[in-house]
Amino acid sequence: MPMVNIQITREGTGPGRNAATAEEKAAVIRGVSQVLLDVLKKPMDSTFVVIEEVGLANWGWGGLPVPELRKRLSAEKK
Repeated sequence: MPMVNIQITREGTGPGRNAATAEEKAAVIRGVSQVLLDVLKKPMDSTFVVIEEVGLANWGWGGLPVPELRKRLSAEKK
């Protein structure tokens, strides 16, 4: 019984978007389940996929909250 946990930021992929849509999440669940079936022969009806959307302020990388890291990286590119 495979269980896959996916964490994504709760931010949209375009202007005015704050989160993934139900259709996008369904596509992720289908796709991940299909990969486990194709590669590991795990039946889709025994595969569990959990998607957790995490607020951007709750993500960190390189010792910094992601919003601060993005500001620094943006400034470095200029």
